[in-house]
Amino acid sequence: MDKRFIITVFTKYWKTLSPGELADKVASLGFKGVEFPLRDGYQAEPADAERSLPRLARELNGSGIKIMSVASTTDEHIFAACAAAGVPLIRIMFGNKLNRDYFEAEAEMKRTIEGFLPLCEKYGVKVGVQQHCGPGVNNTMEMYRLLENYDANLVGGIWDAGHSGLAGEEPEQAIDIIKSKLAIVNFKNAFYRRVNGPEAAEGVFRWYFTTGSQGVCSWRRALTRLRDVGYSGNVCLTAEYSDGDNTESYAAEDCAYVKQLIEGIYGGGCY
Repeated sequence: MDKRFIITVFTKYWKTLSPGELADKVASLGFKGVEFPLRDGYQAEPADAERSLPRLARELNGSGIKIMSVASTTDEHIFAACAAAGVPLIRIMFGNKLNRDYFEAEAEMKRTIEGFLPLCEKYGVKVGVQQHCGPGVNNTMEMYRLLENYDANLVGGIWDAGHSGLAGEEPEQAIDIIKSKLAIVNFKNAFYRRVNGPEAAEGVFRWYFTTGSQGVCSWRRALTRLRDVGYSGNVCLTAEYSDGDNTESYAAEDCAYVKQLIEGIYGGGCY
């Protein structure tokens, strides 16, 4: 059957590697593509992105690794750099402050989207908005509400399994909500862990990011619903783990796990 998926990894953990070393690292963990952090201090930086991002893309492509998305800003020169490098998508997130009315913040987010839509059309580069548990676009319905009136070919939603689980969502319902706007799927996983003792007057809980099979969001259930709604494309493993010392071994484990799930649920189809 035709390949339906490319499994990518977010490379923010390997900023000191040369492009060749980065390609070797990514391939050794089992990935064929990356989401690249187009930020200061990395192998390509925003200030000279129109030169450095295409150069990096060529170097990675030479080793069989594709840049499928960047995490960056929506400044025009970032769109131009992505177009020149053949990178189809820019990932962004929207935050908020809890002392600010959410609907006022949402209106400002929409104004921001309306400001960059002409750039999406001009450069042929899509923007993906990711939900992130906490203040801001916290869950899938908030992400859908933000995007519902915009052309999904220009701006779409990046559904993040880990943050969906932290928000208490059922993966089937969340995917049904965002399916018409879905641009990329992020796979990570997490749970809440109490960080103070039972003697405390009030319990305090924090996120703990873990491997794919151990968090509150079932990747198996999520992929089953993604199959049912006809999704294929980029599956990005963000490789975020609270036990950062073992990032590489966990990322390799999760890459193998998600490929196994996709091949079982879809009947094959992984790069």
